[in-house]
Amino acid sequence: MRSITRFDLQYAHRFYRFSGEAQYLHGHTGTLTIEVEDSINAGVNMVFPCNEIKKTAWNILQNFDHALVLREDDPLLPAILAVYEQQEIKNGTPTNKMRGPAFKTEWATAYPGCRLVVTRETMTAEGMIKIVYDLLKDKLNIAKLTFRSGDNTASQEYLPEGTMDRCPCCGIAMVNGVCPKCGCRRK
Repeated sequence: MRSITRFDLQYAHRFYRFSGEAQYLHGHTGTLTIEVEDSINAGVNMVFPCNEIKKTAWNILQNFDHALVLREDDPLLPAILAVYEQQEIKNGTPTNKMRGPAFKTEWATAYPGCRLVVTRETMTAEGMIKIVYDLLKDKLNIAKLTFRSGDNTASQEYLPEGTMDRCPCCGIAMVNGVCPKCGCRRK
């Protein structure tokens, strides 16, 4: 069975070296749908609490919300960073509270202080799915990801391996036999 959640991400990007309207800097509301598959947890009668899926994903993916996403070879990147440096906002400001931990993967690097994600490839709907899966595959039993951005939608299904050790009291993933939310310990 699956638990499914979705949320919106506001971001700006462009398709560098693309001939068409998308080569210009523009913004989107992207909708990410995450489907998590596992057995039904007998203690709470669900696969995984949807609000916990959202919290787990949001902790990392908030770096994309209200962010600029540019490909690593885009000539706008050094110009943007120079302006941020000049404005003294490259490393963030006290009011920049919507940021997750910095990350660096094969597909993307997040610079939370300056609300910037640098990608290896153009950030298409398909590219976003690759990035999201890479970031969350060890945290959730992902069965399917769907990302919609403007008129573009991409989807990818996965074969989750095994089951996650989940808390019998609240359903979230146990960490070393202890629930990080309610403190329940595995007997």
